[in-house]
Amino acid sequence: MAGKEKKIPISEKLTDNENFLKEKIGVGTSFDLGIRKIQVLKREVHIYYCNGLCETQYLIELLKQIVRINDDERQTEQARKIIENRLVHQQVSLVQHLDEAVDRLLSGLIVIFIEGESIAFIVDVRSYPGRQPEEPDTEKVVRGARDGYVENIIVNTALTRRRIRDERLRFEILQVGERSKTDICIAYIKDVADPGLVELVKQELGQISIDGLTMGDKTVEEFLVKQGYNPYPLVRYTERPDVAATHLLEGHVLVMVDTSPSVIITPTTFFHHVQHAEEYRQSPAVGTFVRWVRFLGILTSLFLLPLWVLFVLEPSLLPDKWAFIGPNKQTNIPVIIQILLADFGIEFLRMAAIHTPTSLSTAMGLIAAVLIGQIAIDVGLFVPEVILYVAVAAIGSFATPSYELSIANKISRLFLVIAVALFKVPGLMIGTTVYLLWLISIRSLNTPYLWPFIPFDPAAFMQIIVRRSAAGAKVRPSIVHPQNRRRQPS
Repeated sequence: MAGKEKKIPISEKLTDNENFLKEKIGVGTSFDLGIRKIQVLKREVHIYYCNGLCETQYLIELLKQIVRINDDERQTEQARKIIENRLVHQQVSLVQHLDEAVDRLLSGLIVIFIEGESIAFIVDVRSYPGRQPEEPDTEKVVRGARDGYVENIIVNTALTRRRIRDERLRFEILQVGERSKTDICIAYIKDVADPGLVELVKQELGQISIDGLTMGDKTVEEFLVKQGYNPYPLVRYTERPDVAATHLLEGHVLVMVDTSPSVIITPTTFFHHVQHAEEYRQSPAVGTFVRWVRFLGILTSLFLLPLWVLFVLEPSLLPDKWAFIGPNKQTNIPVIIQILLADFGIEFLRMAAIHTPTSLSTAMGLIAAVLIGQIAIDVGLFVPEVILYVAVAAIGSFATPSYELSIANKISRLFLVIAVALFKVPGLMIGTTVYLLWLISIRSLNTPYLWPFIPFDPAAFMQIIVRRSAAGAKVRPSIVHPQNRRRQPS
């Protein structure tokens, strides 16, 4: 990482600093890196900036203030102090090494060198290009806030600070990536979050050694939790500031990555991924009902197809009144092959919808559903029941709040279907047992993945089943080991 290199001090000769910047970052070669040279109190002053990342109007105002020094001041020996006092900005700092100056310059700050001084002034006039906060597409609610995180880490911290105006809320920033030097912010509430968890997150982030984080938060996640090929998400993503603020108050630690509109919530369990902000924007009774329906959809996405395949292969397991569940006509293609084809077909449609312009996606959906689906049944490729049950399982996947969890459940469902096709009843029982044991073995930053189901915590498990009112939720979840368990003052 860059921090391990020997730091080069700023020279009192501006030509030395200029030559270093020309060689190091291409000042004079890269068109977006500029330099403005002016004379102030008989001293040379060099101002470096990066077009596109800094606000031009602020830069012009600073230049006006510095140039006016020649009209108002005569004390040349006080040039440094006078220039510092004329930097009319709330964020001005000093650096003593050229490497630090380069990092700030490439982040959009301006760097001011003064002849005869071995320091440089850093002024934060950043203005990153980006969009305005808007409601996230993946976390829409009927009632509630319509703002969402964007690709600017400064805006994201402001959206969070607006909801938690606590003096103990901390935003610690660090840079990761030898070449990208991506800004990463660790957010937590000092007297609530477990200090051990905060240190663990800092330690894991500090050990990241890579040239760049162009994929943003996903790359950080892979270093943070070392997921490997486990498809189940070990952190939760959110683009809603209200959801992030709620988890901060519970004792979680957030990781914000510049250029990413999603915030990483750590640590998380399986049940963190099955809750949605909509449940908390309705009354407790309605929220509980919505939650149960969502749980039913998730269970359907996992176990409906394996159960149906079992009943098709073992019709004797069904009572006579339920005999209609099996396929009503014969086909030349085995049912298991039909299910796999239909399941992959839905994945084709999902990927095509992502890559298709919005104006054409509706037409594509109609073609796929009406023409392809119906014709496939007419020619005998599929029996109607396969389309029905695969579609219901797909709807259950879409009802899963976490996109990452829905894809992981789909992979698990395919393995269960194959196990049932090969071994029938033993395949379902053994496959389900292995699936549960696997989930039990997962740890996310030393946190049991199936808590509060395993290990069992009755009070916490009831809060998963039933949506508590705000007045009734008096303690924070114990899984994050909060320093202050009570959410309401006694």
